[in-house]
Amino acid sequence: MAYAHCSQFAKHDAAAATIRKLAEGKQSWGLPTVCIREFLRIVTHAKVLTSPFTIGDAIDAVTALLASPTAEILLPGDQHWLYLAEAAEEADTRGNLIFDAAIVAICRENGVTELVTEDRDFDRFKRFPTSRIR
Repeated sequence: MAYAHCSQFAKHDAAAATIRKLAEGKQSWGLPTVCIREFLRIVTHAKVLTSPFTIGDAIDAVTALLASPTAEILLPGDQHWLYLAEAAEEADTRGNLIFDAAIVAICRENGVTELVTEDRDFDRFKRFPTSRIR
């Protein structure tokens, strides 16, 4: 999401096209709630971006994405702990990588079949398909 919204990133154009394709497509797609929070953190952070978003602009960007009729916010459910424990053990995660295990857990619990990410740490989750921005 950050790549799609911040032109200073090298993958901006490809990421924006990927997000646009999802938002305008007929197939359902989702944003894990933790990824939405992370987007807000990154794009408003002056140490990450040379021209950070205002919180209002960041919220507007998320709101615009969620206006897509095929978009869903993916939330942890009643079985989250079981999915999280499984993902954490599967990839032998610890420290900051627990956050990635939580994303995988939320996606699995919500029936997601593929995660689009540039974060190669997700390659650790061998039973969870990922794809790169094209």
